[in-house]
Amino acid sequence: MSLVVVVMGVSGSGKSTVGRELAARLGVPYAEGDDFHPPANVAKMASGQPLTDTDRWPWLRALAGWITEHSASGGVVTCSALKRAYRDLLRGAAVRVWFLHLAGDRSVLAPRLAARAGHFMPASLLDSQLADLEPLGPDEPGLTVDVTAAPVEIATVALEAIQGQSPG
Repeated sequence: MSLVVVVMGVSGSGKSTVGRELAARLGVPYAEGDDFHPPANVAKMASGQPLTDTDRWPWLRALAGWITEHSASGGVVTCSALKRAYRDLLRGAAVRVWFLHLAGDRSVLAPRLAARAGHFMPASLLDSQLADLEPLGPDEPGLTVDVTAAPVEIATVALEAIQGQSPG
């Protein structure tokens, strides 16, 4: 597989769970996007402050580096990828990248965040992420799925869509 899948969406959408499932099924490496955040970003979010574009660019460049490193073998990485400009950076010029956008209503996402323990991203930042979110454009390679489906079902739908893609 020479495709890198970016599992995208706001916090609480299930990126990590779906990403691990998808990577296991594809037999490719998995990377947790949160692990690429510099300590200053983690501290800022943990204190309830949303990240700015200036904060995000170094993180996104680090993720783009991982994507480039895995372009020959394929991989799955999680990243909120909230804006088209962020996705353009991740896509790069020579890498095949496909986005799986996990989309959900605030009424579904907020309780998930409230129930989540041990994560630096507080539920109070959900609204800022939803405000920044730019859904996939019709010219962006990928699929948008509703987060209310089970992660294994989402992975199955994603695999079917990926297998239906033409090489190139």
